[in-house]
Amino acid sequence: MPFPEPTRVIAVRHGETAWNVDTRLQGQLDVPLNDRGREQARLAARALRHDPPDVIYASDLSRALATAQATGELLDRPVSTDTGLRERHFGIWQGHTYAEVAERWPEQSERWRRREAGFGPEQGETLQGFFDRVVACATRLASAHPGQTVLMVAHGGVLDCLYRAASRIALDAPRTWELPNTGINRLLYTGEGFTLVGWADVHHLDDDARDESNDRVGHAA
Repeated sequence: MPFPEPTRVIAVRHGETAWNVDTRLQGQLDVPLNDRGREQARLAARALRHDPPDVIYASDLSRALATAQATGELLDRPVSTDTGLRERHFGIWQGHTYAEVAERWPEQSERWRRREAGFGPEQGETLQGFFDRVVACATRLASAHPGQTVLMVAHGGVLDCLYRAASRIALDAPRTWELPNTGINRLLYTGEGFTLVGWADVHHLDDDARDESNDRVGHAA
C-alpha cells in the first residue's frame, strides 16, 4: 500500500551545554542547557515561526526537551517525549572528556574513532544498535503524521544517524557534515525512507554554533 503523503521532518540538535564546551561525553546523562544554549533555543524557536511544525517530539533528556519547549511555548504546541530520540549510551565513558577516553581506553577509543559498527563501550550501545534504534524511532514518528510537518529535537549523534540514513552513507564513513547546536535540518519521509532536503541551517544564530566535536568522530551531545 503506497504511503499517503510525504512527511516533512525538521530535526534540530539541542542547545549548548557546559559539557559541550568541555568536550565531555554526555551520552544519556542528563546535562542541562547553559545560558548560551537557552538563548540558542529561543532563537531557533523564533526561526521556526516561519515554518511551524504541526507536532513536536523531543528526547526526554532535559537539554533536548528544554530546546523543544522553547518552540512549543512560542507556537502553543505541546511537546511529546520519546526515549528513542535519546543520544547514544556511552556506558562507562559517560562523563569523561574525549582526551580522557583516549588516554584511559586507547584501544577501545581507536575502534570508536574508526566507527566500527559492532563496537560499544562497556555498558553502552554499539554504533549499529544506536543507528537502528534512532532510525526506527524517527520512522515510527514520521509515519504517524503523513502530510504534516514534524519537529524532532534530539542530539548530535541522533542527527548524524538521520543524515546517514537519508543520504545512504555507511556508518563507518568519516563525517564531513556539521552538527551544530540548534542547527535546523530538513528531511522528507515517504514509505521508502528518508531523503535530505537541507542541513545545518544556523542563520537564526548570532554567533557560531558549536559542532558535535572537534574531530567529528564522537557523539557528545
